[in-house]
Amino acid sequence: MLKYENVSVSCGHTPLLSNINLTVNDNTITTVIGPNGCGKTTLLRALSGSCTVTSGKIYIDDTDYLSLKPKKRAQLLSYLPQIRGTIPTLSVKTLTEHGRFPYLGFTRKANAEDYRIIENSMNLAGVSDYATQSVDTLSGGIRQRAYISMQLAQDSSYVIADEPTTYLDIPSQKDVISIYRTQKELGKTVILVLHDIAQALSVSDQIIVMKDRKIIAADTPAELLKQHIIEDVFGIQIKEFKDEENTYYLCV
Repeated sequence: MLKYENVSVSCGHTPLLSNINLTVNDNTITTVIGPNGCGKTTLLRALSGSCTVTSGKIYIDDTDYLSLKPKKRAQLLSYLPQIRGTIPTLSVKTLTEHGRFPYLGFTRKANAEDYRIIENSMNLAGVSDYATQSVDTLSGGIRQRAYISMQLAQDSSYVIADEPTTYLDIPSQKDVISIYRTQKELGKTVILVLHDIAQALSVSDQIIVMKDRKIIAADTPAELLKQHIIEDVFGIQIKEFKDEENTYYLCV
């Protein structure tokens, strides 16, 4: 279980979040949604260390997560950011190998088990055929999968991704969502930031709704729809359709 208790967060010297309380249950997919600038990314960056927790505690189970050494944190939790400063001129396989760094010793020599996980991660992310290609030569969709492959190789219990489907075409979005659904099936706990509300409703066990740098609600999609919370925050209407296989949502 991941828990925020009275957490306040600053980036640089700017306070951004105050007194956040939140619980994410294990083996679930939780999605954070909200208008631009509401604090979604800051909520997750508190976990990566790129923003500073100025007060409060973050726990994984009964462990004070922020008190752990970086290597141990990385074994527990992987974080895929929304924005990357540069695109590496590394092969997809080499990039994926970076996900194993938290587990390697001083010499950083991978063993047979590391290479098994690396190959399996590329397969799960659908990039095995691109293993020798440089990441900077790939299309946006394949490049995103390459980064996800690196994240999967980290083999952490908590898998966090900030807007992993942004700028991707619809088939690529579906592929990425499928990858994170598979992580849940493998027993992982997944937290995503998504802009597509219909997508969030379809994939999530829990949705966190943010507005004005506060958590407005955190509940199941069904309960949030029943209370019209998402519609009120975004100023939209949500239509629900069902067939024999799935439930679909249209936001207007």
